[in-house]
Amino acid sequence: MKRLLDCSASDFANISKSELIHAIKASEGRVLLSETISLVQPMLMGITNAELAASQGADLLLLNMFDVDNPKVMGLPQDTHPINTITRLKQLTGRPVGVNLEAVDPDFAQEHDELWAMRSGRAATSDNVNKLIDMGCNFIVITGNPNNGVSNKAIAQSLKQIRAHQKDDILIITGKMHGAGIVSEGGKHIISDSDVSYFADCGADIILLPAPGTLPGMTESYVSKLIEKAHSHNVLAMTAIGTSQEGADTETIKRIALMSKMAGADLHHIGDTGYTGIALPENIRNYSITIRGVRHTYARMARSILR
Repeated sequence: MKRLLDCSASDFANISKSELIHAIKASEGRVLLSETISLVQPMLMGITNAELAASQGADLLLLNMFDVDNPKVMGLPQDTHPINTITRLKQLTGRPVGVNLEAVDPDFAQEHDELWAMRSGRAATSDNVNKLIDMGCNFIVITGNPNNGVSNKAIAQSLKQIRAHQKDDILIITGKMHGAGIVSEGGKHIISDSDVSYFADCGADIILLPAPGTLPGMTESYVSKLIEKAHSHNVLAMTAIGTSQEGADTETIKRIALMSKMAGADLHHIGDTGYTGIALPENIRNYSITIRGVRHTYARMARSILR
């Protein structure tokens, strides 16, 4: 299997979990995942935010707010059948596509009417994962949106349940990039060494961690320690910008990117609310350039989906 850096759409078309993990490892910290919100009006009207992210150098695409019971990505051609939503997006972008699922803790569940309000089709359950597998999803991320009451305990429990009942093997990323409605799991308390070990033991392939500088106390040295713990369990680590700094100035993005790489990140996440629904497009591009230079960034941007 090639480095993910060198993969084309034809390489991604039938990529397995093990091949995707190998491709990420072989890229030595130079893989960028861009998250977009599937339900909001895209920046470019009739073009999905995921397509825009791909055009700026994103290697992997993650959909937030995607409801498996009502599959929808705003900006897709109107003749797209709901069951084919993810497959169509993969065809249009030539990229692997993943979906966020949320593990709400009953002890912290919150009722609210914000954009992020929880729906059953977004819950981290084996039934929803199996539906996503049928739709062609390449990976899932078990995490939480603001104010929904997602705890590390609930993430681990959902992960175990999914691994026990999923119909096929699928790459699973687990962790939190912000408190997700639980104040006691904020800052440096958002994830600990023991949480990393527990996620790995429960079957996570990649541990999601806040990127250095995105939460109080999340220094480069602390994140590096957590990444070393993940690697000791033979799983990968992904640093994430999930605190709207995807809408910060370019110099801030470059600094976060370099700190994340120095901390040991195997892949990098950039969030979905620079503007609502997507990071600033120039920040996706500049993050990519920071971690791998213009040659690999422009190659990803220019590589035709017909290759």
